[in-house]
Amino acid sequence: MNIAIIGAGIGGMAAAHDFVNAGHKVTIFEAAAAAGGLAAGFKDEKWDWSVEHFYHHWFQKDHDILGLIDELGLKDKVFFPLPKTVVYYKGEFYPLDSARAALTFPGFSLIDMARFGFVTVYLRYLAGWKPLEKVTAHEWMRKYYGEKLYRVHFEPLLEGKFGPYYKDVNMAWFWARFKARSTRLGTFEGGFQAFSDLFADDLRRRGVDIRLSTPVERIEPLAGGKIKLHLPGGNSEVFDRCLVTVGPGLLARMAPDLPQDYLQGLLNLKSMGAVVLVMALKHQLSEKGYYWFNLPKSAGYPFLALVEHTNFVSPEHFGGDHIVYAGDYLEAGHEYFDLTKEELLERLLPKMTSFNPKFSPDWVRKTWLFRTAYAQPVPLVNHSQNIPAIETPLEGLYFASMSQVYPWDRGTNFAVQIARKAASQMMTDGSLK
Repeated sequence: MNIAIIGAGIGGMAAAHDFVNAGHKVTIFEAAAAAGGLAAGFKDEKWDWSVEHFYHHWFQKDHDILGLIDELGLKDKVFFPLPKTVVYYKGEFYPLDSARAALTFPGFSLIDMARFGFVTVYLRYLAGWKPLEKVTAHEWMRKYYGEKLYRVHFEPLLEGKFGPYYKDVNMAWFWARFKARSTRLGTFEGGFQAFSDLFADDLRRRGVDIRLSTPVERIEPLAGGKIKLHLPGGNSEVFDRCLVTVGPGLLARMAPDLPQDYLQGLLNLKSMGAVVLVMALKHQLSEKGYYWFNLPKSAGYPFLALVEHTNFVSPEHFGGDHIVYAGDYLEAGHEYFDLTKEELLERLLPKMTSFNPKFSPDWVRKTWLFRTAYAQPVPLVNHSQNIPAIETPLEGLYFASMSQVYPWDRGTNFAVQIARKAASQMMTDGSLK
C-alpha cells in the first residue's frame, strides 16, 4: 500500500517505522525544514549539541519512546541526569521534587507533609483515572490536599499551564502526571534534534520518502477510499491511506470534507499555545545548580517556568554558553504572540536578579524566540467523551495527535504510543492486511 503521513514529528516517524517494517511504501510530508515536530531544535555556530525550540526531556517510565529508541539501536545515547526542580515560596526558591525535599520545605507543616504523602500515594498507586475525570483538579485537590497545599504548590502550576481554563481542567490529567513521571529526566546525546535526524536518516535508508518544507494544503477524499493530497504549486498526489499527526485545528483546515460533527468536534477541542525565549548567557544563572524554576504569575513573573538547560546537561556542549529557557503556555491572541524577542526579554530582565543577585543584562550573549499556537491540549470534565476517533469518517483518513493521548500528558512518549496505535489499526483494516 502507498501511505502518506502528514507531520515528521517523532509520532509520524514512529508510524512510518512500523509501516515500512510491514512492507508498505511511505511518504512523509513536513511543513518545517527539519524533522522533529515540536521536539525539533536548533544549533548556534559555536555549539556541538542542539537545543530544543521548546524544552523537552524524557521520564524513566516513558516506555514507548525508550522502547522505540532501543529498536533503532540508539539506547546507548540516552542518559538520565538528576536535575533539581524548585518552587517559589515567600520570595525564595526551594526544592520540592522528592519526598526528602518535602520534609524540609518551609511551606509545609508535619500535618501538611503527611497529607501530601498519603494523597500522592493514593493517586500514584490506588486511584483510577475514569472517576477522576468527572471532577476538576481545582475542586479535588482543594478538598483532599487542603487549601494550603493547593494554594502553595498546585494552584500556581495549574494556573500557569492552563491560564483562564485552570479551574476547568479535570483531575484525571493531574493523576496522569503523578502516575507517569519520574525524578530523573532523560535526554539524547546531541539533543532531541540529533535523535530526530538519526531517526529520519534511518527511515530514508529503508525507503521512506521524507519531504521537508512541503506543507499539505488540502486533503481530498476520492472514490474507493483513496486520498488526494494537494501540495504547493498546484501539485497533488494520490495515496491509498493517509495518517495525519498534526493538531486538530490544522486537520480541520486541511480536510474540510470531514462530516460536520467530526469537524466540529475537532474545532471544539481547547488547547494552549507556547512562547519560549531562549537565552545564551555568559555565566551560570543558578549557582545552586537548579534546573527548573516553577514561577507563579501572582508573584509578578512574566513566564510560567525558567529552565537552566545547562544545569541538566553540561555547558561544555554549548561552547561554554549557559542556556536558559523562559517559557509559558498561553491562549491564542495573547500579546506574547506579537511581541518581539527584544520586548519579551525586556519584560524578563528585571526579574533575573531573583535567580542570581549578580545577574547583569550584559550576561545575555544571544537570544532566540519560538512560538506555536498548539502546544498543550486542555482536558475538561468528562474529556474522554470528546476524544476524536483515530479512524476519521472519511474512508482512508486517520488521525493521531496529542489531543488523543488523554489522560496522559502531551510529549514524545505518548506521541509515539498514539501514532503506533494508529498504524496498527490502519494495518488491521481489511485492505491493508
